[in-house]
Amino acid sequence: MKSWVPTLGAKGRPCYLEIADAIERDTDSGMLSAGDQLPPQRRLAEALGLDFTTISRAYTEAQSRGLVESHVGRGTFIRARADATGPVADLQRTREQDLSMNLPPEPDDPALLAAMRAGLDTVGANLVPLLRYQSTVGSEMDRAAALSWLSMRGMVPNLDRIAVTPGAHATMVAVLNILASPGDTILCEAVTYPGLRSIVARAGLNLIGLPVDAAGIVPDALSAAILKHKPKALYLNPTLHNPTTLTIPAERRMEIAEVLLRHNLPLVEDDAYGFILPNAPPPFATLAPLLTWHIGGLAKCIGAGLRLAFTIAPDSRSSYQLAQTLRVTNVMASPLSMALVTRWIEDGTADRICRFIRAESAARQDIAAELLQGQRFDADRHAFNIWLKLPAGVGRAEVMGRMNGHGIGLMPSDAFTVLGAADERVRVCLGGSITRAGLRSGLSFLANSLNGETWLG
Repeated sequence: MKSWVPTLGAKGRPCYLEIADAIERDTDSGMLSAGDQLPPQRRLAEALGLDFTTISRAYTEAQSRGLVESHVGRGTFIRARADATGPVADLQRTREQDLSMNLPPEPDDPALLAAMRAGLDTVGANLVPLLRYQSTVGSEMDRAAALSWLSMRGMVPNLDRIAVTPGAHATMVAVLNILASPGDTILCEAVTYPGLRSIVARAGLNLIGLPVDAAGIVPDALSAAILKHKPKALYLNPTLHNPTTLTIPAERRMEIAEVLLRHNLPLVEDDAYGFILPNAPPPFATLAPLLTWHIGGLAKCIGAGLRLAFTIAPDSRSSYQLAQTLRVTNVMASPLSMALVTRWIEDGTADRICRFIRAESAARQDIAAELLQGQRFDADRHAFNIWLKLPAGVGRAEVMGRMNGHGIGLMPSDAFTVLGAADERVRVCLGGSITRAGLRSGLSFLANSLNGETWLG
C-alpha cells in the first residue's frame, strides 16, 4: 500500500477535486504507478483533516476520470494507463455519463472483465467482415443466439419472428410507426417511461395514461379506455417498472392479456428489466403472442452502449414490416455489437454480466434502505432505482438542485407522469459507474438534505 498523501492547492476549490487532480498529477509524474493501492479513505481523511465524505467523492471522481479502479473488499488502485506506443486510452470518453438515465451497475470483477475483453478480442480477430452492411434484422447466427437468450424467459418463437434491433428506443419508434398514424391514441401506465412520451409526441400521437393499483394497470379501466379512445396499442413496462419498480404479477398479467385478446389490441411490451428480476412472471409474449411486440432491450441486463434489443414480432408478416421500417429509419443494428453479444451469449459471459448486475443492484438497494431509513419510497431489491416520495415541504426542484454534482442521477416525477398532476417524487438512480462508497456518500447527503440539514463536503 502506498504511503501517499496529496498536496492540495489553494483554498476555494472543492477539496475532492483537488485530491482527484493530485492523483492524476502524481500518476503522470511517476510518483504513483499502475497497481499502487491508495490509502483507505478513512486513513486519508485523518491525514488531511477532512471528512470521510470528501475522500469518498474524490476517489469517485478519480474513478470517473479513468485514473483508479475500486474493488469491493480490496481497496482502490491506480489504473494502468496506456503509453504513447500502445493503444491510446480515451479517458475523456470514460468521463461521459448521462446521470439522468437509469443505468445498471458497472462490472468491476476482474475475472468477469477479463472474460468480456476475451470476447472482444475474438470478435476483433474477424473485424473486417463486421464493417460491411449486413441484414437489417441480424444474421441467422445472431438471431439464433437471441433465441437462446430469450428462451431463458420462456419465449421460443420461430426464428423468422426474431429481429436483432438497434436498441429498445429505436425499436419502439419503428413499432409505433407500424401500428399508428399521427392523431391516433396509445395507452400506457399513468406513470411511464419518459422515452415513450418523447417518441409519441414526436410522432404526433396521443398518449392516454391508465389508473394503476398495487398490481399494475386496472383491467376494467383498460377495457373502458379501449372502448372510449379506440387506441392503436397499449404500451407496458411490466417488470421492475421504470420508475416505480413495480412488477405486474402473473395473475394480473393474465387478466390484462384477456382484455387485449377480447379487444384485439396490440401490446408493445418493453421488457428492459425482465432478465434482472429472478423468477420474473411470464412475459406477455407468452400470454398473447399474436398481439405482442416484445422488445427485450439489452441496455439494462448487459450494457447500454451496445444499443441492441432482441425483438419478437407477433407473426411473420409483422416481422417483415419491422424489417422494412428499420431499413428506412436505422438501416441495421451494429454488426460489431451483434457479434460481441452473440459471443458473450455462447460462452456464458452475458449470463455472468446479468448475474453481476442482479447481485450488485441488491447490494445497492440495501445501502439505500439503510441510509434513507424513515423516508418513504417504492423499491425492489433488484431495481436500479428507488421512487422517492419527498417529505412535506420539500420540493423536487429543490432536491434536484441540492444533489447536483453528487454523482447520483435524479429525475423529477414530471418526466414520467401522464395521468393527473405530478407528485412530489423523484427517481433516484443507484447504478452507473458510481462505487458503493460513492453511493453511500451521495445518499447520505440526500438523507441529510431531506431532513433539513446542510452538509458541506
